[in-house]
Amino acid sequence: MGNIRHTFTSPLRHDHTCHLLYSTYSKYEEDWSSYPHTHYFTELFFVLSGSGSFLVEDETFPIAKHDLIVINPNITHTEKSSLEDPLEYIVLGVDGLNFVIDDANEYLLFHSDEMKDRLDFYFRTILEETENSQKDYEKVCQNLLNILVVHLSRYASSSVEIFPFHKMESRECSRAKRYIDSSFRENITLDKLAEIAQINKYYFSHTFTETYGISPMNYLTQKRIFTSQELLTSTDMSLAQIAQQCGFSSSSYFTQCFRKSCGMTPTAYRKQFLRNQ
Repeated sequence: MGNIRHTFTSPLRHDHTCHLLYSTYSKYEEDWSSYPHTHYFTELFFVLSGSGSFLVEDETFPIAKHDLIVINPNITHTEKSSLEDPLEYIVLGVDGLNFVIDDANEYLLFHSDEMKDRLDFYFRTILEETENSQKDYEKVCQNLLNILVVHLSRYASSSVEIFPFHKMESRECSRAKRYIDSSFRENITLDKLAEIAQINKYYFSHTFTETYGISPMNYLTQKRIFTSQELLTSTDMSLAQIAQQCGFSSSSYFTQCFRKSCGMTPTAYRKQFLRNQ
């Protein structure tokens, strides 16, 4: 499986309702490896060519060229390529975005002949900008993402509403989230976060989950996983060193959490990245 990810070191927030975390290009190869996994953010999955199937929770459906699949945060999903018609796709990781869908699905499968060329342009241009990383490329990508979201809100079915995922953010939850973002390498407990938020820990956990769509401890784990992916692909640090650097109590627990989140072990993730260089 060819898979190349370009991550934003400091995603632009400003007054945008959402911000781009990364763009990933993937193409089916003989070593394809994909397992059900989740993210704390939304993923926009656009098929450039090929066909296959997509699993979301317990539902499987076919996908093909120019399909756009939007996966809400914390929803288990994975993809499977056809052997005869290999999948090639681009994925955007987007924080601050959530889709409210009337039929209770946690994904949107979008296909429009009218929009296909425009979608192809946005996804390819964002990928190209992140690959080249020229001056102000993050601004270009963020602006393209904002336009893409507007077009989706126009052309998607009327049962879909797009809104800022964090719009109900409370001061207490924001304080705890900032602490996680800056101190995730430390030993953090729910009691510690509730103390920082200065509210009862059970109320804090409920409010944080309702605000961000993920529990505080799961958000902490996802933050650590996200950082570990960067270290796996940009350094030759051992798993034990990365586990310690990211705040995991042991390398075995790190591997367990990584596999659950990413669908593969940290070692497999690193090998896959190196094969694609």
